Amino acid sequence: MKSIAIAVLLATATAAAPLAAQTPEEIAAAALEAAPVWDGHNDVPIQLRGRFGNVIADFDFEDTTDTGNPDGSRVMHTDLARLRQGKVGAQFWSVYVSASLDEPEAVQATIEQIDVTKRLIARYPDDLVLALDADDVERALAAGKIASLMGMEGGHSIGESLAVLRQMYAMGARYMTLTHSKTLSWADSATDEPRNGGLTAFGKDLVREMNRIGMLVDLSHVSEKVMHDALDVARAPVIFSHSGARAINGHARNVPDSVLARLKDNGGIVMVVGLPGFLNEGARQWNANRAAEEARLKALWQGQPDEVASRLKAWDEANPLPQSVVSDWADHIDHVRKIAGIDAIGIGGDYDGMPSGPVGAEDVSGYPALFTELARRGYSQQELEKIASRNMLRVLREAEAASDAMRDVPPYEYPAGEER
Repeated sequence: MKSIAIAVLLATATAAAPLAAQTPEEIAAAALEAAPVWDGHNDVPIQLRGRFGNVIADFDFEDTTDTGNPDGSRVMHTDLARLRQGKVGAQFWSVYVSASLDEPEAVQATIEQIDVTKRLIARYPDDLVLALDADDVERALAAGKIASLMGMEGGHSIGESLAVLRQMYAMGARYMTLTHSKTLSWADSATDEPRNGGLTAFGKDLVREMNRIGMLVDLSHVSEKVMHDALDVARAPVIFSHSGARAINGHARNVPDSVLARLKDNGGIVMVVGLPGFLNEGARQWNANRAAEEARLKALWQGQPDEVASRLKAWDEANPLPQSVVSDWADHIDHVRKIAGIDAIGIGGDYDGMPSGPVGAEDVSGYPALFTELARRGYSQQELEKIASRNMLRVLREAEAASDAMRDVPPYEYPAGEER
């Protein structure tokens, strides 16, 4: 009887003992296993254009670590091996083309970028699959493949034409960033002189048409006034495919609190960017100071480019660029959560569209480090799953539902020659 009593006491004590607490690494790993990262912006397609002229028959996307310069710089950030390491399960590939192109040329170039992206996806059917809606994404995740969607970066890609917008959607583009670095005739860019005071009447109708057809409205790169104008007319959640919080880093590309505060009502999402100059305020100040120093040297040493280069090199050596680290990225996520809530957060790395990601997440393999940092700050597994992909899945489903609700609305039309 004594042995039975001891056994009962031991069993009771064991049952009452708390389970060992999960480490941040374990919480992050469990979250990314349940809900792999859905990244909002990756620039591999423009790398294919710039490095290979979109000729990809001999391009090895299994491993791109041999794509750098002879000195080892500018190695691509993305390949299939590192996407798997980074726990990426869905990816918006940016079919970006330069905003400096004339708009008819930009339309053609965008179609070429859609084409090369589709060809890349088709070459790796065991790893990538084209996704056009939320159901496609869920099927890809269930099959262990990377759901591959496409987003246009800048309204110059449609040449002021709603007809072209509709055809880009038909070809597979599922979001459009309203502007890139330059102000358009119908929308102001965050990084160019404003000319429209936000969105023109055409710009507002374009947002409505995007809602009607089910294309996500992306407000990265646009002015604060355009952000508000789009939110005023949008009938579906908006996205910021790769932006940070302006309260943490004052760059114009980041989202101000006045806009973050409206995302709860809209249901939209900020896919927080990993670009170092948008993360660390010290890096932003450094970039401004360096640009000022370069302008000063050019004014002092006119017609002497070697002298300017030498003195700028000396300035760089005396003033090292402040490093951005993974914790800086997490600071932006913290702030979006504080103002807009956990349901308004996603991830938009901007890999292969910048020299490097932050220290600790220099390429797409680094996402687990970011999620471990968030877990260390107290984010639960459920919250991390939302940030990784569940929020974005909800946004796309709601955009699809808004489109369904507008099925009886005829296409918006603007006659040729009418003011945009």
